[in-house]
Amino acid sequence: MPKPITPLLAADTLIELLDQPGRPFVLIERANPPYGWALPGGFVDVGESVEQAAVREAKEETGLDAELSALLGIYSNPNRDPRGHTVTAVYIAQAHGTPVAADDAKHCSIFTFDDLPQQLAFDHAQVIADYQRFRTTGQVAPLR
Repeated sequence: MPKPITPLLAADTLIELLDQPGRPFVLIERANPPYGWALPGGFVDVGESVEQAAVREAKEETGLDAELSALLGIYSNPNRDPRGHTVTAVYIAQAHGTPVAADDAKHCSIFTFDDLPQQLAFDHAQVIADYQRFRTTGQVAPLR
C-alpha cells in the first residue's frame, strides 16, 4: 500500500506570563515568510509528540520554559498557511521571565488583547479570539 500524502503537522503555544500583571501573552515576529506576528510554534519533528514540539518551539523562539496547561484547539483549514496545508495544535501554557527572540523569531514581545499588532500571520487572529473566549468562559475553541 502506498504511503498516504497528508498535511504537515505543527504545534503552537499561547504563552501566558504569570509574573506580569494581567497575564499578558507572547507573540513573535516571524523572520521568514509568511511575515507577521505569530504564536511561537513550528513543525513537529519525527519521533516527538505534539506536546514536546510545542514546548521545544516555545523555548527555541522565546527562551521561555513553557508549561502546557490546556489544548485550545486544532486548526486545520487547508488555506490557513500560504505555504501549504498545515494542521496545528494550539496549546495554552504558562511561563515566568522575559521572552527573548531566537531561532526564526525576528522579534519577541508581550501583548494583551487591547494592544495586538496589526499584521498577524496565518489564522492567528482567529486563534487569539478563541483564546480570549477561553480566558472569559473556560471553553476551548469550537469545532469548525
